[in-house]
Amino acid sequence: MTFSIIVSLTIMTGYTPGERISDDSTENTDKQSTEDNYIDPGFSKLVQVAIVVNDIEAASKRWGELLGMEVPEIRTTRPGSEVNVIYRGNPSDGQIKLTFFVLGQVVIELMEPVGEGTAWKEFLDKNGEGVQHIAFRVENIEKALEKLKANGIRLIDQEPRNGAGGAKIAFIHPKETNGVLVELCERG
Repeated sequence: MTFSIIVSLTIMTGYTPGERISDDSTENTDKQSTEDNYIDPGFSKLVQVAIVVNDIEAASKRWGELLGMEVPEIRTTRPGSEVNVIYRGNPSDGQIKLTFFVLGQVVIELMEPVGEGTAWKEFLDKNGEGVQHIAFRVENIEKALEKLKANGIRLIDQEPRNGAGGAKIAFIHPKETNGVLVELCERG
């Protein structure tokens, strides 16, 4: 998985982990503005691994035992509006049961789809339980999306939308990232 993430970072941003990023404009030989060269520092920080499950209570218990942690609160989102659910390009009233295991910088998010008409349910029906997406926290989601578009990266969301907990989120199409659905997340 580490290889896929590094490949994804390189494809998405043109940045290779460990590469020096210069902010000295005199080193910019093609005289592009700093806006054109924007690389969000958040792309170097994986912050979430989201796993779709059939039974969130059982999965939470299993993960809690594995991690030696108490099971966090499980909550169910309100239909459609709370997380601005979009399914196949259209608004959806889809809901999800969620819980979050916080492990330092990275959060393991367990998700159980409630009802039909969501990407989570489609993923579960097609693939069974498993990692549905990973997320990077970005500092400026609008600039990050502009940069990705300028690099010809196909996006699911052309503009940020509301996510859980007041975050602004957007997704990169998995065909651009070796089959991995990648979420960009900006917290206010």
